[in-house]
Amino acid sequence: MIDDETQKDQPSEDTPVEGSDAEAAGPVAAGDPPPPPVAEASSGAVPPATPPAGEESEPQEEAPQAEGEAVEESEAEKAEKPEEKAQKPKPKADEKGEKKEVIPGADLEPIAVEPEERPLSAEEQARLEAEEEERARREAELVGEAEEEPRAASRAPAKLEGDARYLATGKRKTSIARVTLLPGSGKIEVNKRSLEEFFPRPLHQTMAKQPLTTTGYESNVDVRVRVHGGGISGQAGAVRHGIARALTEIDPELRGELKRRGFLTRDARAKERRKAGLKKARKRPQFSKR
Repeated sequence: MIDDETQKDQPSEDTPVEGSDAEAAGPVAAGDPPPPPVAEASSGAVPPATPPAGEESEPQEEAPQAEGEAVEESEAEKAEKPEEKAQKPKPKADEKGEKKEVIPGADLEPIAVEPEERPLSAEEQARLEAEEEERARREAELVGEAEEEPRAASRAPAKLEGDARYLATGKRKTSIARVTLLPGSGKIEVNKRSLEEFFPRPLHQTMAKQPLTTTGYESNVDVRVRVHGGGISGQAGAVRHGIARALTEIDPELRGELKRRGFLTRDARAKERRKAGLKKARKRPQFSKR
């Protein structure tokens, strides 16, 4: 009896001992699932729980979805990053390595705004025409060509009687010219001297003859002028003004053409008077603080 009890208490070779490796190496029943692998003591990972036998494990769908969303978000972030890099201009660096601040709009080209041209007055337009005519005449003389005939008015000049006299007064700056027109061949006398002698410059000669050339009376009337005051340029303007006024006495229909060209307009431009305390009209003496 004692032997049987001692034999029952002693573990047999076939029965596994708790805590030993024999449990893992023991025989496995045909119908039972394989035991899970034993995790190593060094790793702190917890082995996944195995479902009991006979129960089917449900598929975990949440994890793949989360992984897919994470992949999509990462791809979207990668796609946004190049766009942000392209939008943000990189600051330029100097030779020393310092970064320069990028000024917005520095690479844009400025728009050139052309200033509006001031319309010329009738007097200025007439002066420009006289200069152009004189320049063309000089070029023709250099080339050796014959002088072109001046453009005359569309109307034929009126016939003058033998004893007709037409008087007019012209003014410019401080010059006053008294003009007399009478029938003739186009001779012009200024202060009992010829036009070329009194006005040596061709510009002044052309300016004085502009009304006659425009209306076509250059070779039909003689002109006698008495002028005083002012300088050469002012006297030439006064002679032109007087001749234009005298031509309107001969033919009133010439007034429109002469007025359009500015020959009948009294040019009121003059030198500005000097003020007290100044050297000239607006020139001030030098200021010294000490």
